[in-house]
Amino acid sequence: MKTDICCIGHITLDKIVTPHHTVHMPGGTAFYFAHAMASLDHSSFQLVTSLAPSEMKAVEDIREKGISVRVIQSKNSVYFENKYTENQNERTQRVLAKADPFRIDTFADVESKIFHLGTLLADDFSLDTVKALSERGIVSADAQGYLREVRGEQVFAVDWPEKVEAMKYISILKANELEMETLTGCSDPCQAARVLAGWGVREVVLTLGEKGSLIYADGEFFNIPAYEPERVFDATGCGDTYM
Repeated sequence: MKTDICCIGHITLDKIVTPHHTVHMPGGTAFYFAHAMASLDHSSFQLVTSLAPSEMKAVEDIREKGISVRVIQSKNSVYFENKYTENQNERTQRVLAKADPFRIDTFADVESKIFHLGTLLADDFSLDTVKALSERGIVSADAQGYLREVRGEQVFAVDWPEKVEAMKYISILKANELEMETLTGCSDPCQAARVLAGWGVREVVLTLGEKGSLIYADGEFFNIPAYEPERVFDATGCGDTYM
């Protein structure tokens, strides 16, 4: 059955360390995106994910919310360690394990109007996979994973070598302040949005933390102020649920 929206991405095992607590929990763009969809009409939504058999409880919990989940088995799950300071806009990361990249042949029968790619690491989705999906529907992507390279257990911020070519096939792109500057060399959100649009992105979504967010589409800017919470407990997944 062809769905309206299909999110493709790894469900991770996350170790979250803050000045106040340390917890282990499921995570990843796909995980948070699916939970956001569970609060909406998700009758035409499907999640395609890949993880180790040991982490299947996260999938079962999502299915209990009425979400359709397609699982591609992987030897390992992605295992992130995220350390936050009191400033929740800043974190350091380590990758303690990696899952297999997504290959188009493993979900060739999945059909959707929109494919949202929940990238976590640079090799999650090849350019060929992005191209193939763009021939079957609208491609939406989170830039974050393409800008993370793992060496050993350390995560390094890198540019995306194929970005200009890839943007021809990505209709909707989300990036935060650091990611937009890495991609475009522009620190001004409006200027960065114009550069990304010039490469072919039809709708640019920039999340700016406590400064809110900016959407650029059809030559028009939309500024969205941030909602100030009474208490910041954990910022993990905020950008993923925003999409």
